[in-house]
Parts: sequence; structure tokens; C-alpha cells
Amino acid sequence: MSLIDTIIAQVLKLEVNLYYARGRLEDRSDPEALHDLRITVRRLRSLLNPLRGKGVVDALDQAAVAVGRLTTPTRDLEVLAEELRNRGLSEPANRREATLAARYTEIVQSPILQQLLVCLDAWPADLRAAKRDGELRLLDKLLSKRLRKQLVRLQDALADPQHDPHRIRLLVKRNRYAADAYPQHSPVSAQMASVLKAVQAELGAWHDRYQWCLKVSQEPDLAPLRQQWQSEAAMAMAQAEGVLLTLAGLLASAGKTRARATAGGPL
Repeated sequence: MSLIDTIIAQVLKLEVNLYYARGRLEDRSDPEALHDLRITVRRLRSLLNPLRGKGVVDALDQAAVAVGRLTTPTRDLEVLAEELRNRGLSEPANRREATLAARYTEIVQSPILQQLLVCLDAWPADLRAAKRDGELRLLDKLLSKRLRKQLVRLQDALADPQHDPHRIRLLVKRNRYAADAYPQHSPVSAQMASVLKAVQAELGAWHDRYQWCLKVSQEPDLAPLRQQWQSEAAMAMAQAEGVLLTLAGLLASAGKTRARATAGGPL
């Protein structure tokens, strides 16, 4: 199967997953429907990101970005409501959950989501046309180059003593999902992928609690959990920093191996 065919096959699979998630969200048949919809959109963007700058890619990517922005507040509310319920704060959880049904309907009926589906329907034919027109020349080399640069950006961000955990989290997710999308082109090894997953989990736990603490000043009913969230955020960050040290070591080792290979020296 050619690279173009492989990309199209992945996009078609993601399109099926998106329709399935939307149907479950519309039917209220699965509490994970919105989460799955967002994961599908994230994987689509990871597939498209290394191809950015190509005209055939940009419209679909922009449609995916719009759906991500549309769904983020509702997903954040879902996660917070679940956290409150698990902590035994039923009334605050109930107040937030009461608005979710209307939000789900807005998402399902949104022209923003419909636009993404329309773009997905047309995209395979558009991609093949772009290939015929010569827009996708040297695609293999482009993918390999951009995925290497993406990993170097993560390495550089980690090397900064004042590294921003928000940026690190974004770069970790981007590299992890890109490796899933393009395993033949990504420099991410199986071991590194496992570490990226661990980092994402720890930084995700930190990020949630960091954001919840920020909400306390506007949502006073969250105040009983602030101290606990602060403690848990600090713990998650400490654990993340430990895994990031492992990741930095793997990146440095991989960089040296690539340098020796480029120089023609022994591997």
C-alpha cells in the first residue's frame, strides 16, 4: 500500500470513529462519547500536522481545530463534575451535570462539527487530486524530516531549566500521536513511546488540578477541594519530572545515534 493510500485508510477509519462517537453522544448512550470524539479529532490533527502547509491539508485541519475548540469547555465540565462526584460533593456535581445534556445537543447539531464531517467526506478524493497535481512530491522525506524536527523541539524544551509544563505536555502529546500515525517515519522508539505515555498521564493529572485550582476564585463551591488539589498537583508534577528525566536521557541517546549515522560512524 502506498503512503497516500495508508493516509487515506487512516482518515477513513477516523471518520467512521467520529460518526460513531457523534451517534453515541446524540443518543446519550455512552458517557465516554465526547471523550472518544475528541480523541478521534486529536488523532486526525496528529495525522495532518506533519503535512501542514499543503493546501489540501489546511482546510481539514482548520475544521478539526474548530471542533476541538467547540468541545473543550464541555469536556472540561464533564471531567470536573466526575471529580466532584468521586470526592463526595454531590450537589456541586449535580449543578454542573444539569447543563451537560443541552451542551451535548449543541455539539451534535453544531455546523462546526458538520463542516468537519463534510471535509472528511471529500478529503480522500482531494488528496488523490493533489498527488496527481504534484503537490505531494517527496512526501516520505517531508514526513521523516518534520517528525525529527518535532522530536528535537521536545528535546530543546526539556533542556530549558525553566521549561513550561504546558508546552511540554503539548509537545509530548504531539510526538506520541504522530508516532502512532506514522510509525515508519517517526524516530520515536517503542521504549520512548511508553515513556511519552507515562509523561502525558502525569502532566494530565497535574494540568487538571492546576486548572481546577484556578477556578476556585470564580466557583466558590470548589473551595473545599483546593488544598487537596494543590497537594495532588505537586505530587503529579514531581512524578512527571522524574519521568521527564528518563525521557531526556532517551532523547539525548537517540540524538547521538542519529549524529553518528549522519557522520557515517559506527552505530
